[in-house]
Amino acid sequence: MHMSTSMAQKKATFIALVTSFSLFIFIFISIFFDYIACLEEDRSIYLVLLEGDGVAFHQDSPRVYPNSGASIAHARRLLEESHDLLLQTTLDTGTYTKLHSFKHHINGFAVYTTPSQVARLRVMKGVKMVEKDRGAKMMTTYTPELLSLRKGIWAQEGGEINAGEGVVIGFVDSGINPLHPSFAYDPMHTFTSNLSHFVPTCETGPHFPLSSCNGKIVSARYFSAGAEATATLNASLDFLSPFDADGHGSHVASIAAGNAGVPVVVNDYYYGRASGMAPRARIAVYKAIYPSVGTLADVIAAIDHAILDGVDILTLSIGPDDPPEGTLTFLSIFDICLLYAQKAGVLVVQAAGNKGPASSTVVSYSPWTIGVAACTTGRRYPASLLLGNGTIVDGVGLSGPSFGNGTILQRLVLAKDALKINGTFPRTPEYIEECQHPEAFDPNIVFASVIICTFSEGFYDGTSTLGAIVHTSKALGFAAYILVPNPSYGDYIAEPIPFDFPGIMIPRVADAKVILQHYEDETKRDEKGTATEFCARAAVGEGRVASFTGRSSVVSRFSSRGPDIIDMKGNLADILKPDIIAPGHQIWGAWTPISALQPMLTGHNFALLSGTSMAAPHVAGIAALIKQYNPLWTPSMIASAISTTGTKHDNLGEVLMAEGFQPNSLYPSTPLEHGAGMVNPNDANDPGLVLSSGYTDYISFLCSLPNINPNKVTAATGEPCNTHLFADPHNLNLPSVTISALKGSVSVRRTVMNIGNNTETYVGAVIPPNGTRVNLYPTLFTVSPQETQDLEIQISATQSMEKFSFGEIVLTGSLNHIVRITLSVIPVSI
Repeated sequence: MHMSTSMAQKKATFIALVTSFSLFIFIFISIFFDYIACLEEDRSIYLVLLEGDGVAFHQDSPRVYPNSGASIAHARRLLEESHDLLLQTTLDTGTYTKLHSFKHHINGFAVYTTPSQVARLRVMKGVKMVEKDRGAKMMTTYTPELLSLRKGIWAQEGGEINAGEGVVIGFVDSGINPLHPSFAYDPMHTFTSNLSHFVPTCETGPHFPLSSCNGKIVSARYFSAGAEATATLNASLDFLSPFDADGHGSHVASIAAGNAGVPVVVNDYYYGRASGMAPRARIAVYKAIYPSVGTLADVIAAIDHAILDGVDILTLSIGPDDPPEGTLTFLSIFDICLLYAQKAGVLVVQAAGNKGPASSTVVSYSPWTIGVAACTTGRRYPASLLLGNGTIVDGVGLSGPSFGNGTILQRLVLAKDALKINGTFPRTPEYIEECQHPEAFDPNIVFASVIICTFSEGFYDGTSTLGAIVHTSKALGFAAYILVPNPSYGDYIAEPIPFDFPGIMIPRVADAKVILQHYEDETKRDEKGTATEFCARAAVGEGRVASFTGRSSVVSRFSSRGPDIIDMKGNLADILKPDIIAPGHQIWGAWTPISALQPMLTGHNFALLSGTSMAAPHVAGIAALIKQYNPLWTPSMIASAISTTGTKHDNLGEVLMAEGFQPNSLYPSTPLEHGAGMVNPNDANDPGLVLSSGYTDYISFLCSLPNINPNKVTAATGEPCNTHLFADPHNLNLPSVTISALKGSVSVRRTVMNIGNNTETYVGAVIPPNGTRVNLYPTLFTVSPQETQDLEIQISATQSMEKFSFGEIVLTGSLNHIVRITLSVIPVSI
């Protein structure tokens, strides 16, 4: 049977329609399931670096300020035409949120999206690098006297009322408490400097009115897009303003640039007066860390704006706490961001990290920043415990004495012996011996008694706190508390915390045994071992008076150590890190009464904290003093001056020591712990010679890294390697020489410049590292002001070693300058 032509055409048309419809359904379903899959993917923040310069390098000037029409046009093009267009044309609508455009010193953006979407970005033309946000963490007075500032560099600059005048220090941190007296503006001492190089902005919000930018606080911004994308912010703590709800940012800022002579009063007790290193420096605030979360996206946006504003020095007591994945440490977007800050003329001071005493834990990797480790100050807050038999046991304080100024003996009771007999609470350490829960105790036994609590399991796993002991003590009316170690865990590390309740920490097991022996000798028990009569007595003495005896400048246990690493695999870099040590242990600084993350410090205006977070602002403030006195010095010149004048001996005249893993353990420190030594501001202000490096030198360094793919350097920096040549990375002109694998002999070059006002003759001497022979050429030279001298350092292996050994080159000048260049070498083959 034959169909008519019209019937055949209709059938063909019908089949075509069905096919088209099926194809449409297939495409629709594919898009739908792709969309569903996209929705099911976890979103993260990604940092994207693009080809092309930021505004600061759009023209020949190292900085182009926002009043420039060219700058505005270029920024608009980067933002509107480049960043937005790239996202719009590459990613699916609704699958991403752009958080920040980085447009001043780097060209890029932060985007909140899924892995499948970001995979598209990676292959797009013009995209140099894509990196997942690693997050950012906080690296958590007596120091002006410890560093001899009053009679040294402060005196040279007109005393504390002028120290730091004209210098702006930027703080990327958790914000600032504008009501604190450390940041108050004094109308009787107006600022005289002209900050024409700085463009201030005052962003307002909760707890931060416009009046907060008072002249001392010269500028304030906050960056929250990353935080808002990754966490549900708590409106009562995560304030969208520059206000500091945590306290960390205020503490850091006060150490570097807090006003001079501010009374430190905590719990109505006067501890003395606090001063920043550069008390007349101005403060620019860039809040990027919140109590709930911190992201690198917000941190990099803050750094970008700090450079746009024109800060002189940037303080980073925050940052990523681990090396980057999938890239070299020097080539992470964060470290490239810091490289461009240096290119813009900004000195970056970083906290070295708080993962010591393990090796290779330092998180300040790159040679274009100053990585600061932490040391002790020699100040302690001792307390004493008087027992009924007349024995006095030493401990750690920061709280007042028990009844009668610590002279009236009161009943002594072990926490385990004061529990409710029929209590329904769990029989776990935090209930039975750590004094964490008031409901566990018989109030008739503990009232008006000195209670012995134990530093046991809960303190080691982080579930128990000293604050809970104080809460229990107040709730039940203890006379005082004693915190002794559990012998099974050994001695513990006692850090003083100011409390408005009598108490003492006894960190040594040997001392705890003395206390417990007295207790058992005077306590009567029945046949079941239950305490029936408590005849032991004790009194807690004053613990708030500082003692300044003993050794100072000991590298703190928590302070991260070198050697520096080049990647996550732990391959070593030919860079000395940390660069320097500074006071970072038990440092008084400004605080905020809200104290979002430290409930035990709620209501306080000052806090006593430890961390490389506290060490870094010491160096930032000292750098501000040097910058004030030497305004034309570059960041690397200031860094060199700080390094070559570092002190390698403590207050007793002995070599620097470092705390080990065990409590109370010390061992001789090396440059892997202390870098170039203890910062010495007075000598750093007049170092005689400096060793400086610039942006092109750092590119040459990157291009000379072993087994480096030049394309990766170009991708990260935009610079080709064919015009940047170092034979080896150790030829970067640093104030130190580090060789992580010396094979045979190498020749290292250094160039020094006389930055003094007079011609000076230097004599060189060498202390070679073990297993090496070192020759210096020339050993005698004369150099005129602003002139340079090349030095050749020949280093030969004489014995194979498995670890670094250390030495130094000492250049002694005829005008009493002493320049030290640290040598760190592993000779692996002769």
